[in-house]
Amino acid sequence: MAKEILEGSRAVARAVAMCRPQVIAAYPITPQTHIVQELAQLVADGELAAEYVNVESEHSAASVILGASAAGVRVYTSTTSQGMLLMNEVLYNLAGLRLPAVMTCVNRAVSAPLNIWNDHQDSISVRDSGWMQFYAENNQEAVDLLLQAYRLAEDHRVLLPAMVCMDGYILSHAWEVVDIPTPAAVDTFLPPYPPLYRLDTENPLTFGAYAEPDKYTETRYMMQEAMNRALEVLPEIQADFARIFGRRYQGPVEGYRLEDAETVFIGMGSTMGTVKEAVDALRQQGEKVGAVRLIAYRPFPAQALYAALQRVRQAIIFDRAVSLGSGGPLATEVRALFQSAPDCPAISSGFLGLGGRDVTEETVINAYAQTRGRTVQGIFFDLRHDVEMEGVEG
Repeated sequence: MAKEILEGSRAVARAVAMCRPQVIAAYPITPQTHIVQELAQLVADGELAAEYVNVESEHSAASVILGASAAGVRVYTSTTSQGMLLMNEVLYNLAGLRLPAVMTCVNRAVSAPLNIWNDHQDSISVRDSGWMQFYAENNQEAVDLLLQAYRLAEDHRVLLPAMVCMDGYILSHAWEVVDIPTPAAVDTFLPPYPPLYRLDTENPLTFGAYAEPDKYTETRYMMQEAMNRALEVLPEIQADFARIFGRRYQGPVEGYRLEDAETVFIGMGSTMGTVKEAVDALRQQGEKVGAVRLIAYRPFPAQALYAALQRVRQAIIFDRAVSLGSGGPLATEVRALFQSAPDCPAISSGFLGLGGRDVTEETVINAYAQTRGRTVQGIFFDLRHDVEMEGVEG
């Protein structure tokens, strides 16, 4: 491995190339364009032996990798925001066909109003599609999780597509020191993909057959079981990753300063780096706080999350997406986890960082102050009251 200062997008592209996908299809959309631009250059320069397909839309990009994966080869694409929504139909097909495609979602807000900055509304909007979802805190994780995503998706006990989510601009356009593995190490960790089933004229199979009511339920059951198995297989892959690359990931959830924490902040993605800094600052003031970061959102790590939270008094959940008319998607699932538990912490939840609004240490400390001694649900922690909001009182 070699430490290099790289833009996040280009670090991801380098990692993709070392995974040796045979088909890449993509449509450029801000802020994920640099990933596929770099991959296109690697293919054009002869450094990556892959079929690079320039398509006319994200729907077509997903369709191309669907066909290629069904033919039994390793595939890759990336997208963001409106592009993710345009892929939606095909994402369900990829998962339902149990095709182990891998995608990078460079998270960006969804229009309208038009916004090209970061939140998680795009990937959260397809959370029920059957794709596994992993959220990176930094660019090193965006690289590492990509390698692990291929191993997990292609494992014959799982066979589900996976997306690695990295925050737009905050990570994709940030230059950081990244350990780039050697191709030989990646080959050791990620051997060639052996398809269990593939389109083959010598051995014809039917993919995506018509499923009547007496069969459809069973397909959903099998996908749900595959998601459950993914949580069992992931620690095996992480242990192998640590052995080869020296960086250790311990399950789908990461705890920070939980030893005596009474209040815990919960969230996903790059924001959690800032949250950890706020935890350190509050600790210096004598506050017993900690943080829990979800690395995996799908499959939802219920058991690991419950274990991390069952001894705390209060949980404060930060969502970077809104289920309009309800609340925070992550908050809803955490509350459901504790709904019948006798040791349920007081759970507060709200939104921050929507549309790329800065999340600072002060933002997190203010959220802590707003929830101290009371329970709030669906609060907009960083709402600007100096902005005129037509039709909204207060």
